[in-house]
Amino acid sequence: MVANEEDSTLVKLELACLDMKTLLQSSVKMEKSLEEMERKFDFIDESLSTAAKKVAPLQSLAMAAKALETRINRAVSQALALLQSFKLSESLQDKLIELSNKLSIEKNSRKRLKKLLKYVNCVDQLNSAINLISRDGEPVIQKLQEVMEFLSRTKATDPYRTKRLKETLITLRALYESEVDAMRFDGLFDEALLKLQDEFEIMLQKINHQNIGEQQADEEADQIVVSELGTEMEIQVLRRIAETLAANDCLDICIDIFVKVRYRRAAKALMRLNPDYLRTYTPEEIGGMEWESLETAISLWIQHFELTVKTVFASEKKLCKQVLGGLPEVLVWLECFVKIADKIMAVFFRFGEGVARSNKEPHKLFKLLDMFDSLEKLKVEFSEVFEGESGADICIRFRELEKLLVHASSKVFWEFGLQIESTSDGSPPPQDGSVPKLVRYAINYLKFLTTETYSAPMAKVFRTEQVWKAGILSKPVTEENLLKDAISNIMEALERNIQSKHSRYRDKILPHIFVMNSYWYIYMRSRNTELGKLLGEQYMKKKYKTVAEDSAYMYQRQAWGPLVRLLQKDELKEQDNNNNGRGTGAFIRGKMEAFFNCFYEISQRHRGGYSIPDADLRVQIREATVNMVVPVYSEFLNTHSTLLPAKSYVSPESLQGLLGQVFNGTDRTGDGRLKRPDSKDRVPGRNSVSMEGELKNLRRSRSNSINV
Repeated sequence: MVANEEDSTLVKLELACLDMKTLLQSSVKMEKSLEEMERKFDFIDESLSTAAKKVAPLQSLAMAAKALETRINRAVSQALALLQSFKLSESLQDKLIELSNKLSIEKNSRKRLKKLLKYVNCVDQLNSAINLISRDGEPVIQKLQEVMEFLSRTKATDPYRTKRLKETLITLRALYESEVDAMRFDGLFDEALLKLQDEFEIMLQKINHQNIGEQQADEEADQIVVSELGTEMEIQVLRRIAETLAANDCLDICIDIFVKVRYRRAAKALMRLNPDYLRTYTPEEIGGMEWESLETAISLWIQHFELTVKTVFASEKKLCKQVLGGLPEVLVWLECFVKIADKIMAVFFRFGEGVARSNKEPHKLFKLLDMFDSLEKLKVEFSEVFEGESGADICIRFRELEKLLVHASSKVFWEFGLQIESTSDGSPPPQDGSVPKLVRYAINYLKFLTTETYSAPMAKVFRTEQVWKAGILSKPVTEENLLKDAISNIMEALERNIQSKHSRYRDKILPHIFVMNSYWYIYMRSRNTELGKLLGEQYMKKKYKTVAEDSAYMYQRQAWGPLVRLLQKDELKEQDNNNNGRGTGAFIRGKMEAFFNCFYEISQRHRGGYSIPDADLRVQIREATVNMVVPVYSEFLNTHSTLLPAKSYVSPESLQGLLGQVFNGTDRTGDGRLKRPDSKDRVPGRNSVSMEGELKNLRRSRSNSINV
């Protein structure tokens, strides 16, 4: 068994030796193969190096040929594009001629606008083609020049081809240098720009303001609507023309045309309103105008100024923005609009300034306030229309006119007060004690001033002037209080004027009649009006009604007191005591005669020199006088009827009628004479008997019965 194991081991050893031998033999063969391959690689490498040295010059030539091809192709393709641009410009010029001919014969306005728009598009296309030629021509020619020089220097092609390229280059350069400037400045393109300028001007002239006169007449319209100038198609064409002209260095020409034409159209529109009054504008000329004419002129100025801003210039501004708003110069349209408006607004400002600087008569105050109020209401819209830096000068002049109107209105008001208070004019009071014209004028003046129409502007004037004088930080005072204080000052001046005049009467009764009439007039004309409400009812009663009543009492005491005292009982009792009843009848008849003589004198003074114009006041005075005189007379008659002849004297009822005629007789005709008494004014119980006839009959009857 051991022998078997040893045999097996030997076999394994033998097999292992055989494998090792085989491996050694294989290794030797592989080494020989590697050496053979190395020799082959060296040979190939040597062959490639030799081939590379032979091919290298050919490779350089190929690369140079490729670069030359690229340069030539690039230069030639750009030259062909340049030639195509020349061809396109020629085609567009032919198209322009065709469109121009169609425009000249087209009569339909809308179709003509469409053709004109095509014409503008063609001009823009031609401009683009010319710009392309101008931009690319020099670089293209320069590149061809470089290619020609390269070929000449490297001799990369034959001399014949180089010569042809040179001739082409010379021809192209000559074409570029001669045609580009001609196309832009001397050729059909320049004519097209001139045609567009003409079309631009013609279209702007055709766009008119419509219904200006009708808008002025429509006084019920709360707000004036801005009218549309031009149709949508017209605006589009004008805008395109403006952009085309601006893009071709014609912006100044475009602006000049626009401003010139639109200024004329705006001025022509306003001339339809017939503003001939604007030709008179200096303070001296305005001061010399008749008031009716000036009043009408100012009213027209207010209407026309508002119409000009709200309608004419608002529309012109919109047109400016629509046509010129798309230009690269952003604010050029605003500048154009201001140029259009400047001269026209200057004319309106000039007239307004002349009115404000003219003489300061009181009656001008209301028209000055109308002007000021119209500017105040227009201020916001005016600022919107003339916005921005370009409209600053016009807005400044607007504010300066407002300042002038504030100063003028204030000065007229205060000078009116000074004229009332001043007594240096020496004008006498009314001879009959009636209300003086100054009082009537002043009260009606102040009543008109305190109406809703004028109280707010006047208060605004006072407030504005106070702010200017004292500064914004001054103690605030309401506009109503400012107006109240100012009018109170005028009323006090009026009182002082009345008091100064009443002292000039020599008659002791007339001053009371004068003060009574004047103060009663002030009170009655002011109560239940805006003037009375502003000053206050208590103020009016205390200052005027009470004074009028006191003066009425003094009038009665001075005028009718002596008459009543003639029939007083105290004097009769004293006479009876002195005579012990003897001669009483004669004394009573003498008293009666003295009574009627005095009555006649008082009646004559009332008839010839006293006046109570107010009917209501006259009725009250008559009733008070009747109540003062008639009861005393009646009592006298009843007491002494046995001592008086029967039917010798008028009855108390007749005396009351005579007193009525005294006060009814204060109504005067235009020539200063008394009115003829109506039948209702005659003495009751006597047919067609006047007061004067009644008194004459009384005197005759007393003379016939004096010894009875």
